[in-house]
Amino acid sequence: MKTLEEFVTPDSEYYVYTPSRTALDTFLYPLQCGHFSYLPGYALTRASFDSFLVMYIQKGGLNLSFEGTARHVDAGSFVLIDCYKLHSYSTGTGWECLWCHFDGINARPYYNSVVSHLGNVFSLPQPGTALARLNAVYQNFLENVPVREPLLSKYLTDLLTEFLLCPSPDLRRGEKSQGRSDSSVAEMTAAYINEHFREPLSVRELASRANLSEYHFIRTFKKETGFTPHEYLIHTRMTMAKYLLKNSRLSVKNVCFAAGFSNESVFCSAFRQRQGMTPARYRELEDSRADRT
Repeated sequence: MKTLEEFVTPDSEYYVYTPSRTALDTFLYPLQCGHFSYLPGYALTRASFDSFLVMYIQKGGLNLSFEGTARHVDAGSFVLIDCYKLHSYSTGTGWECLWCHFDGINARPYYNSVVSHLGNVFSLPQPGTALARLNAVYQNFLENVPVREPLLSKYLTDLLTEFLLCPSPDLRRGEKSQGRSDSSVAEMTAAYINEHFREPLSVRELASRANLSEYHFIRTFKKETGFTPHEYLIHTRMTMAKYLLKNSRLSVKNVCFAAGFSNESVFCSAFRQRQGMTPARYRELEDSRADRT
């Protein structure tokens, strides 16, 4: 459809989509998408527009105001904002962009993850794949091909996944290790824990490996994983312990040491706290379930 908005060129096009009940319950889905060229003087302020908005700025630039922050956005940048909140954008020079309003059952968790990782405005070192996914959503409507909601959901999921896989562009003051991003620090630490969880690891040792202070290391790791390093280590050991209790005939004491716990008392206390039962009771229940299958 051709837009009739003021300060938008007549050749700009957009499409509106109403998702099915299945899409509402299951997928990410587009609500509106388009390719617009904005003229100098364009301005928009909305208290709410129930969706999330992703834009790729192809030419020119805009002034974005969102969550109390105003900034200029140049060509080559992606914008991702929560339109359920007050937002505004305008331009004195004009800009061209590909955009999509979307929502879905997992839209907010994806949005929160991307924004905590990259912020609301960011560029990608290699934007081709992300841009191709955004364009694929638009082309689906432009070419008037049958709408396949799982495919549209895949395009949007792939787009947001590309954002999550991109290294953070900024090095926060003193919080990165030799130029590594928060996500890479967390990933390398998690991989090290998964390989060495049977050893007597300490947070101090893990922070030293990441070349961060304990404070910044704990904060960075929890921001990326949702766990403190100690919680992640205990979770990893507990996962191994449950596997051994279910799939081996090792004694509880031997399971304790095989999972990396320092002694049986610590192991049983941690197990009861997290599982609500003793290791021996857990094994009994798992054995009874196996007998019924």
